[in-house]
Amino acid sequence: MSTSVNKRRGSAARFKSLRRCAEAVVFTVATTMLFAGCSVGPKYNRPSVSVPPAFAETATTFPGSPVWAQASPSDDKLRGKWWEVFGEPELNELQERAATSNQNIVAAAAHFLVARALVREARSQYFPNVITAPSIVNARPSPVQFSGIQTGGSSGTLAVHSYTEYSLPFDASWEPDLWGRIRNNVRANTFAAQVSAADLENVRLSEQAELAVDYYQLRAQDSLTELFDSTVAAYRDALQLNQSLQRAGLVSDEAVAQAETQLKAAEAQDTNVGILRAQYEHAIAVLIGEPSSTFRFPAAALGDSPPPVVPVGIPSQLLERRPDIASAERSVAQANAQIGVAKAAYFPNLLLTATGGLANSSLGDWLAWPSRFWSIGPTLTQTLFDAGLRRATMAQYRATYDENVASYRETVLVAFAQVEDNLAALRILSQTIEQQDAAVTSAKRSLDEATIRYKAGLDPYLNVINAQTVLLNNRQSAVMYRIQRMVSSIQLIKALGGGWDGQLPSTVAVNRASW
Repeated sequence: MSTSVNKRRGSAARFKSLRRCAEAVVFTVATTMLFAGCSVGPKYNRPSVSVPPAFAETATTFPGSPVWAQASPSDDKLRGKWWEVFGEPELNELQERAATSNQNIVAAAAHFLVARALVREARSQYFPNVITAPSIVNARPSPVQFSGIQTGGSSGTLAVHSYTEYSLPFDASWEPDLWGRIRNNVRANTFAAQVSAADLENVRLSEQAELAVDYYQLRAQDSLTELFDSTVAAYRDALQLNQSLQRAGLVSDEAVAQAETQLKAAEAQDTNVGILRAQYEHAIAVLIGEPSSTFRFPAAALGDSPPPVVPVGIPSQLLERRPDIASAERSVAQANAQIGVAKAAYFPNLLLTATGGLANSSLGDWLAWPSRFWSIGPTLTQTLFDAGLRRATMAQYRATYDENVASYRETVLVAFAQVEDNLAALRILSQTIEQQDAAVTSAKRSLDEATIRYKAGLDPYLNVINAQTVLLNNRQSAVMYRIQRMVSSIQLIKALGGGWDGQLPSTVAVNRASW
């Protein structure tokens, strides 16, 4: 009879214990659901910027071939592989090699992977943390600890024996996101990952533009080499002519010496061009991820063709086409989310903990039901005094937000200026090249006249040398103006955002295992 009564009492006690546990869990879940929608962070709105209705330079016309054009919103000429508009197969091949082997691009891609992993780390705080720590401990207490207690053996000491404890505990803890701290932290890390993605596109665009510039700069050096080669050949013919005239007694040795000086100076200039060409060749090797010692690029002069027409569009489109502007705007959103993280620190934190498992000193009874133990309960913590730490942290994040807003607006202003700069450069250089070509034509005519008068014995050879020098200088200037125009065209494409489609990875894409 007593045995059945004890069983009923034990069952009732266990029922009450389980009921109290269930009540605590229900209360905690209800409280969590009540506050689940609370978020103390400020709502994000994209900062306003002043956008002109049109680029000033697109309203300026110049007689001749245009190098830019207004683009409709559906214009896709600059999408994707923008360098293909230049029609250079060698440049296309270099860009393809750089896409996979440029180390700056590889590093930026790895940085994005780091930022994406940080998002998943932040999201893990939504879920409980469960750990286990199985142990088997063999111990023997010190009899000295129990001196003065006599239970056997010699007087004043306690007979002790070693024992083994088998334990299989499980600990679980969960912090409900009552005030949006975790949500804002996830948002901040998501925005940071989008910043990193935009930075990756900006690095890719910068490396592509730099490769195109170095390619055309190398071609310009080849054009200068071609110019000096032809000049050296002409000066060599002039020297031979003066030597023949000297042998015939028609001119003095002074004319021969002047012709020889002119030839040697041109040869030195011809040789010196090799320095810059080698440097541009080495720069291209670095950009495509190859050792400079093994990379060689065949020589080919820069043609006289103007750069391709670039669709410019309207200033408001620039905000969606430049990756650096996207990066700056996402930085503002990240700073806004961090304000919410800081503000959540003013409110209490709720921590739910539970511990359970099996423990026994007998291996045979280790996994038996009577060996169980458990505990569960919520803990509420609230900071009462922190010497102004939370207020200072809030001030820090608000100032960081203001700083990022200013940086965003500055980035937009710089973007507009860069587009206007290169539009102006292309417009002015088109006019400059026409004027310079006219100067080259006049210099050729002057040299022809000076040569005729020299051969007729009317003028000294010094007049021919001066005319040759003027022609060479003007031809050099014509080459340099053309390369400046080509570089400005590349810089204009870069200022317009290149071939980027303006799309950043979404929150879902950032959290995917691959992107």
